Amino acid sequence: MTAAAERARASPTTYLKLLATALVWGATWIAGRVAVSEASPLAVASWRFLLAALVLGMLVVIHEGWPRWSLKEWLTLGALGASGIFLYNLCFLYGLRVIEAGRGALVVALTPAVVAVGDWLLFRAPMSPMKAAGIALAMFGCLLVVTNGDPRLLLAGEVGLGEWLIIGCSVLWAVYTFVGRRGTRSLSPLAMTFGASLTGWGMLTIAALLQGSLFVLTEITWRGLSAIMFLGLFGTALAFTWYAEAVQRIGATRSAAFINLVPVSAVIFGTLLLDERLGVVVLFGGTLVIAGVVITNHAGARLATGVISKEKIQ
Repeated sequence: MTAAAERARASPTTYLKLLATALVWGATWIAGRVAVSEASPLAVASWRFLLAALVLGMLVVIHEGWPRWSLKEWLTLGALGASGIFLYNLCFLYGLRVIEAGRGALVVALTPAVVAVGDWLLFRAPMSPMKAAGIALAMFGCLLVVTNGDPRLLLAGEVGLGEWLIIGCSVLWAVYTFVGRRGTRSLSPLAMTFGASLTGWGMLTIAALLQGSLFVLTEITWRGLSAIMFLGLFGTALAFTWYAEAVQRIGATRSAAFINLVPVSAVIFGTLLLDERLGVVVLFGGTLVIAGVVITNHAGARLATGVISKEKIQ
């Protein structure tokens, strides 16, 4: 690729879309908290991913034609839908019923460190002292956020269900990431996101029907309805598409760096829109999480560069 072509691919528009994506994903924590205050989390998630699947499906048909997935690809998409859509949203939305949006986002900021640990334990990814230090720092920061600055609560078993559900979001997204690696061997990012949304929506809808909450929306106000539409159209369809586009244009490492802005924007939006007030220790813990993730990503990039250099020498 020529230098001119590289500059064209890494245009300012790409970075503006990434910035907007981070802001939108931060706002989904506020929209989720508003929505579940007026409707069942299962119903909210089902309607959210119906909207997302419709939009993503149209984009897939326009850009790639009608999907013709093999049984193996359907199984992969089912695993993605179960982990990153169905179970993730159960933890996300039920957790938001009892935990502040800003604090929840600070906990989920731990996700890249969880992915790094899983990569090391399950796939024997290289681990350096700096990368291990970043993971440890992020986990200590998460401990401060989860326990509101008093780690003794964890030992006393006094950490609430909401905190554990949000921690579950990080674990489930790590699973989604690992399964997604397999999916990208034969599916485009757009098709994979659509397939995951479609299968996840099916699971959420069945669960909501069994619960009897899918059509119980009589008490929902314009705020709740707007929150669901925002989650489906902007938080999922638009943001996921922009992020996948950025990964293709500038790579996963540079794109992922913008994810560190998500908890920051969530805390700001939570303060402005929901009047949430997080303690200094919680904010300090969140800062440690973000700093630890930055160190982990930087160390991981250096390790990857070293491995590539060795392969070239050999």
